[in-house]
Amino acid sequence: MKVAIIGCGLIGQKRAKALGDCQLVLCADLVKERAASLAQQYKNCIATTDWHDAIKQPDIDIIIIATLHATLAEIGLEAIHAGKHVFIEKPGARQASEIVPLLDATKNRSMRVKVGFNHRYHRAFRKARELVDTNQLGELMFIRARYGHGGRLGYDKEWRANPLLSGGGELIDQGVHLIDLARWFLGDFTDVQGHAGTYYWNMPVDDNGFLLLKTPKKQVAFLHASSTEWKNLFSFEIYGRQGKIDIQGLGGSYGVERITYYKMLPEMGPPETIAWEYPMADDSWEKEFADFVKCIKKNKPITAGLQDAHAALEIVEKIYRMSGL
Repeated sequence: MKVAIIGCGLIGQKRAKALGDCQLVLCADLVKERAASLAQQYKNCIATTDWHDAIKQPDIDIIIIATLHATLAEIGLEAIHAGKHVFIEKPGARQASEIVPLLDATKNRSMRVKVGFNHRYHRAFRKARELVDTNQLGELMFIRARYGHGGRLGYDKEWRANPLLSGGGELIDQGVHLIDLARWFLGDFTDVQGHAGTYYWNMPVDDNGFLLLKTPKKQVAFLHASSTEWKNLFSFEIYGRQGKIDIQGLGGSYGVERITYYKMLPEMGPPETIAWEYPMADDSWEKEFADFVKCIKKNKPITAGLQDAHAALEIVEKIYRMSGL
């Protein structure tokens, strides 16, 4: 299958390296040099500064959209109308309402649209999914998760600090990963409480988001996304009636990716403990895109699709409204 990438920054470059057997044939970016730099790494790949060129190419099967949040939905909608399969980076849009036209456009159409909730494909989360699906934890009770970094000099001047381009701050950036993962394990949340605020960075968007989410069965997700963590951190704990999963790290500056399974014994007391550690290179990008291609070729439903993005953004917006943002 032939692929075009729109947005050739860091994420677009990562996507290009994870295409498997697919062929990258076009790179589009507003910065000509960035598009050309990526295109020249691939045989017979052309560069352009006009993303419409990717949509118009009749032989392109898949469009990957890795632009700023402000243009994700716009480009995605045009790609759907052109009959392309579409991979849109998270969060998929700035607001849930921007996702609705894409959902409408995909009705009664055969193309597939996936949103880049990449964390589902990390080795630790693949293992966690296996443990949960085989009922190793019993009935799930609650999730506790933290995700944070410390920013960098000039962070408050970057596009993420401009709500017109980003739609919000840390909650819509890293927080949507936590929301998506929590929904993946617990299901939809009908009770949404929390607060988002700006505590350190001089910018009009949030640098911390605190969430308390409940399902209809009163299962809880207690989530905190932060850009004042200073030392990069990722922690995700899943609690069941028969055991617990503890995921720490994502590789790189977040530390070695590790999952620990604590199995409750009949007599209770100290649990039986099994740990898996993944010091090798992250393969989640390749696994994620391979899953997308598999769904296309086998005409299977998409995992992490537009409905998931819409649900996550609705939660983000509720927290922003509660917080006066």
